[in-house]
Amino acid sequence: MKPLPKSQILRFTEKALHLARRAVSRYSSKFSKHRYTLPQHVVLLCLKVRKNTTYRGLLDELIEMPRIRHALGLAELPTPSTLCKAFNRLDMAVWRAILTLSATLLPTNGVVGVDASGFDRSHASKHYTKRAELTIQQLKVTLLVDTKVNAILDLHVTTTRKHDSQIAPSLIKRNPKDIGILLGDKGYDDQKIRQLARQHEVRPLIKHREFTSLHKAWNARLDADLYGQRSQSEAVNSTLKRKYGAFVRSRRWWKQFRELTIACLSHNIDRSL
Repeated sequence: MKPLPKSQILRFTEKALHLARRAVSRYSSKFSKHRYTLPQHVVLLCLKVRKNTTYRGLLDELIEMPRIRHALGLAELPTPSTLCKAFNRLDMAVWRAILTLSATLLPTNGVVGVDASGFDRSHASKHYTKRAELTIQQLKVTLLVDTKVNAILDLHVTTTRKHDSQIAPSLIKRNPKDIGILLGDKGYDDQKIRQLARQHEVRPLIKHREFTSLHKAWNARLDADLYGQRSQSEAVNSTLKRKYGAFVRSRRWWKQFRELTIACLSHNIDRSL
C-alpha cells in the first residue's frame, strides 16, 4: 500500500517548525519544566491562526491529527491555558524575526509596494469597551509586500491616526537590503521619504500630489507598468482582511499586533507551499 501524500497542513507545520527552530531557543528559561518547547508553541499558535479557531478548538482537532502531532514531537497535548500563556510570553520581536525568515522561503525580486489598510475591532463587546475606555475602532496596518510573489516582508501596526508618510521611514530603515524599488501612492508623497530611500540605495517610485503642472508632468513620466505592480500590495491587504480579519479578536491592542504578525507569517508560509 502506497503511503499517503503529505497534506498542505502537514507541510505548513513542517515549514513553520523549521522557521521557529531558527528563530527561538528550545526553552524559554533554564527553570522550564521541559514538557513543551518554544518552537512547538510557535507552531501551535500559527496553526490556531491558520485555522481561525480557538485554543480549545485547535487542541480538539489535534486529537484526530496523529501525523501533525508526530511532526511536532508531541507525546501529549498542552492545555489551552498553556498556549494562551505562551502567546503572552512571546514578544512582538520574536514574531517579527520569524516573519522576516518566512520571506526567505519565497523568490522575491526587490520590487516592493507599501500600502496601509484598516482592520476592524468591532468584535469587542460594548460593555468591555466602555469599561476599558476604548475609543479606537480600527487598527491601521501598513504592509511591505514584494510584488513578485506577494510575500509580506514587514508590517507596521498602530492604533493612532499617524500619517502614511510618518510610517514609511521605519519600514525602509528596517528592510533596506530587501527593497530595490519602492512603490507607493500619493499618501507617501514626501521628499524626506525619497531622500531616505536613496540613502539606502532604494529607488523610490512614489506618485506626487498634483498641485502644479510640474507635479502632473512628473507623474506622467513614471513607468506605468512598474508602478502598476503596486496593486499587489492592495490585493494582499484584502486577502489578509478576508482570511484573517475575524481572527484579530484579542481585547488588548498589543496582542492584536502579534496576531496580525502571525497572520502575515502564515500567509508567507502558505505562499511557499
